[in-house]
Amino acid sequence: MLPSPSHWLIHTIRLSCAIQFAQCPLKFMGNKKNIYIKFPIEISTETVMQDWNKDYMFGYQFLNGCNPVMIRKCEDLPENFPVTDEMVEDFLKTDVTLQEELEAGNIFIADYKILDGVKSSPERYLAAPICLLYKNRLDQIVPIAIQLSQNPGEKSPIFLPSDNDYDWMLAKMWVKSADFIVHQLVTHLLKTHLISEVFEMAMYRQLSELHPVYKLLKPHVRFTIAINAMARKTLVNEGGVFNKISSIDVTGMNKVMQSAMETLTYESLCFPEAIKARGIENVPMYYYRDDGMKIWETIHCFVSAVVKIYYESDEAVQKDVEIQEFVKDISFGMNNYNKFPKSLKTRAHLAEYLTVVIFTSSAQHAAVNFGQFDWYAWIPNSPSFMRKPPPKQKGKVDLEYIMESLPDRGCSSEVLATAWALSRFQKNELYLGMYPDMFFTEQPVREAIKTFRKKLDEVTNIIKSRNEGLTMEYCYLSPDKIPNSVAI
Repeated sequence: MLPSPSHWLIHTIRLSCAIQFAQCPLKFMGNKKNIYIKFPIEISTETVMQDWNKDYMFGYQFLNGCNPVMIRKCEDLPENFPVTDEMVEDFLKTDVTLQEELEAGNIFIADYKILDGVKSSPERYLAAPICLLYKNRLDQIVPIAIQLSQNPGEKSPIFLPSDNDYDWMLAKMWVKSADFIVHQLVTHLLKTHLISEVFEMAMYRQLSELHPVYKLLKPHVRFTIAINAMARKTLVNEGGVFNKISSIDVTGMNKVMQSAMETLTYESLCFPEAIKARGIENVPMYYYRDDGMKIWETIHCFVSAVVKIYYESDEAVQKDVEIQEFVKDISFGMNNYNKFPKSLKTRAHLAEYLTVVIFTSSAQHAAVNFGQFDWYAWIPNSPSFMRKPPPKQKGKVDLEYIMESLPDRGCSSEVLATAWALSRFQKNELYLGMYPDMFFTEQPVREAIKTFRKKLDEVTNIIKSRNEGLTMEYCYLSPDKIPNSVAI
């Protein structure tokens, strides 16, 4: 029998067929009427409902929403994104050019080229947009130009904040719809669930139960294989939940994830390296980065202490056959083995490697999973698919076109139920630093665990204090809300 979380997931997803709806008004800019969309339960983040169509909220989600890994600093505009000074001069600071702001590090980009060429399901549409963002005078990240395809030209205009309200609104919806797909398949499924499964399988195959690294990692793979098996059976299978709520079928899902695997590297799983590679070390109000760095450093400090207890030298690491086979197994399991280590030479490298395993299975999954209801429950904020094609001209979109583009009621209920289910914690959840099944008997390791818990408590208090001064709290990487493993 599968562990209880899997049965619980199935049960909650099925609730979508029996939800009782309560009305909630959807107000569009420039429209005097209230258009009602149905919701099953109260949305936890009221600010999203109120400000979903504001540019600051759109940009904020690239930093602290469900998919906070797409944004990167833009140093040179892509050749297929011909934004000019004239297009964006009204949205930049006075007397500065686009090139000057590029050089100053104030221009950012989110590019969904991974979706280019992916075939959409019948009567549903998919785009591969490019979005240019800007750090304004208020230190907000806001969109200043959106192109809805990878092929510029007359039939692929660049939408701007100065366009009419409906054109700009719909352009942003298309970006968020693409973001939904990439988040679910790449950021969430591939880079936390499936990668964690590779870690777990290698652990079982190559490490004995008495090995200290087995004992260290065991709490961080709890339920992962079981929940992934259930996901393959009900969520990402042909005719499954994701097939129903998104714009692509299983063939499209596989193509997107295979493309993502081509760029997946070991370094991209090292949180500090990933932040540096995207050039967003100094972006203001990037709480995912700030809290993630604290968690990474805390885990790394703990793991380093454990490694030093069991390995007296770098040579001891090199001679540990089980560890070397464990690392080799993972590299082959990634299907991208040339970009992952096949051996470890030093204690420092082993500590970093194990930090990657634990961080990915705990903190990274928490960051990209538990905000799903907050950000996806308000359907216009992140449409899971679009029912009309992206506009090829400006000035042709009206409110009726937008409403007909959004997912229908049946799909929306599926999205709500799924997002709600995936955002819930278990009643018996084990959070980061909680090890009720004490696998270690050695006193030095027990002391290291106590120190780990103390540092996690300190990080929790720092985040709690910071959040008291924020309009929108960022809690997804608070240690007391980070489960030990991918279990939902």
